Amino acid sequence: MPSFLIIYSSTDGHTKVICERIINFLNDENLVELVSLEDAKKIDLSNFEKIIIGASIRYGKHSKELYKFINLNKNILDHKQSAFFSVNVVARKSEKNTAETNPYIKKFLKISKWTPKKIRVFAGKVDYPNYNFFDKYIIKFIMFITKGPTDTSQSYEFTDWSKVDDFTKELKNNY
Repeated sequence: MPSFLIIYSSTDGHTKVICERIINFLNDENLVELVSLEDAKKIDLSNFEKIIIGASIRYGKHSKELYKFINLNKNILDHKQSAFFSVNVVARKSEKNTAETNPYIKKFLKISKWTPKKIRVFAGKVDYPNYNFFDKYIIKFIMFITKGPTDTSQSYEFTDWSKVDDFTKELKNNY
């Protein structure tokens, strides 16, 4: 039986990429099961020792489905070794790249009423070439306001992979 369950809620796929990095770093795929939030609804969470949830932000919010899932499974999550990480582009800024300083983590904890044992935030990715017309220009406007990149012919990855690796080391060794 896998000891880790990693659940991802991803808008454009980058949160899943981070989860796959965590699995590779854990270095034993037999101990880890990776599922989407949608598929996690069909799984008995009590079969896992450790549950990690990673979720992306779009337009300032985590998905409503994420909050529903946590609400339905809060009792199990509270009694397991649990971790949560948020992936958002705001975390590209040094003053907003920790769980204590990131506004989306603060909002998440307040709304979900869940306190995971470990909480992290990772900077995400702006992938203009793969966005639809609406998302491309809304995100470009948001980036303009927040002094981020606005060249829509480019992708910009802000993830600090060493932070992801450090988080995974904690999960593997001290958890």
